[in-house]
Amino acid sequence: MEQINSYIEKNKQRFLDELFELLRIPSVSADPKHKTDVLQCAEITRKKLAEAGAVNTEVCPTAGYPIVYGEKIIDPKLPTVIVYGHYDVQPADPLNLWHTKPFEPEIREGNIYARGSADDKGQFYMHVKAFELMMKTNTLPCNIKFMIEGEEEVGSVNLGEFVKQNKTRLKGDVILISDTSIIANDTPSISVGLRGLSYMEVEVTGPNKDLHSGVYGGAVGNPINILCELITSIKDTNGKITIPGFYDDVIEVSKEDRIEMAKAPFDLSEYKNELGVEDVTGENGFSTLERTSIRPTLDVNGMWGGYTGEGAKTVLPSKAFAKISMRLVPNQNSQKISDLFASHFKKIAPKTVKVKVTYHHGGEPIVTSSSSPAYKAASRAMETSFGKKPIPVRGGGSIPIVALFKKELGLDSILMGFGLDSDDIHSPNEKYGVFNYLKGIETIPHFFRFFAEGGK
Repeated sequence: MEQINSYIEKNKQRFLDELFELLRIPSVSADPKHKTDVLQCAEITRKKLAEAGAVNTEVCPTAGYPIVYGEKIIDPKLPTVIVYGHYDVQPADPLNLWHTKPFEPEIREGNIYARGSADDKGQFYMHVKAFELMMKTNTLPCNIKFMIEGEEEVGSVNLGEFVKQNKTRLKGDVILISDTSIIANDTPSISVGLRGLSYMEVEVTGPNKDLHSGVYGGAVGNPINILCELITSIKDTNGKITIPGFYDDVIEVSKEDRIEMAKAPFDLSEYKNELGVEDVTGENGFSTLERTSIRPTLDVNGMWGGYTGEGAKTVLPSKAFAKISMRLVPNQNSQKISDLFASHFKKIAPKTVKVKVTYHHGGEPIVTSSSSPAYKAASRAMETSFGKKPIPVRGGGSIPIVALFKKELGLDSILMGFGLDSDDIHSPNEKYGVFNYLKGIETIPHFFRFFAEGGK
């Protein structure tokens, strides 16, 4: 313990400087204009792995952005931990809402403000520095492999094929991921469940061109009005999604498990105050924490159409668009839900418009065991560094590749994240605490030690 803390204290400024180097690269995988930046970030990640002590480091090409690989096998007979993370980031838009430039990291009040600071550069880089620490102090107790991808924010499009083609190289005992959050800095937690995802785009077309709203308004269907009506109709006043068959496969969480979940500390007033809202909403009969973890959702992520520039333009638009995501819970299948959504949306559309539904990407929900040796190792590691046993929780977000790893590699994942829900990971002013970054570097070597001992 003392050796770990001493190394971190001696090198913490360098650890921050190196993270800032990564954060300055706008590795936005969703935007083709950042292709060079994404590739640069991959190469720097490979370089940092090699400098930390990894061998066989490689920027592995895929049909899209590459996957960075590196390893250190100290003894084939020992357990092997595969560390997964991603070096790509979300777009920074809207830029005008950032208090500082998104790719010029800055520390304010103990937080690192930058796009990707918590999701996921700050979190995957903890593992690189923890690995360096174990190498420099000669305390690496088992084998380690790194797999850091560049397409997580666009659905990990090519990761599946990479995994299938590299099963021998990716042989291991557990996947370790830091891309989730803890309840609070004084209340550690480990995610034992994640929701799945179905991400759709709809296009509603009315007339074959934009029309004068005075000449044609009232006679021709307005695609934006109709799109709003269609979206409104797929949720009822009780917060339930009205798509036929949507809930058919949902596994209801038991009363006993809901009671255990409710033990997690949560202050609704503080929650509302932090978000600047007067009240919360959602499916009737469930708490806020349950609505964001064990229940499926449907949300509009963006809408556009018609004229949105300066001043006025009295136009009846030809087209309207919306991006819609659905978070799924255990036993729901993303492809089935996507098909149900597409079929229903087309069915309820009036004849005044034509509807096109496009599936973007998705992933399956997962629940992991809190009694496995790997979970016990993670729990002991967090208890050692935080001084408090972590609470097992279900997260509301999605990491589609967790189900992929289980299917293709037969490996369970440990979701040992160190972010906070308040880190604004897909919003302007994303941040990651310096405390959290360094605490992760401190905790990870303990996980390796306890896992090598069998999680006892």
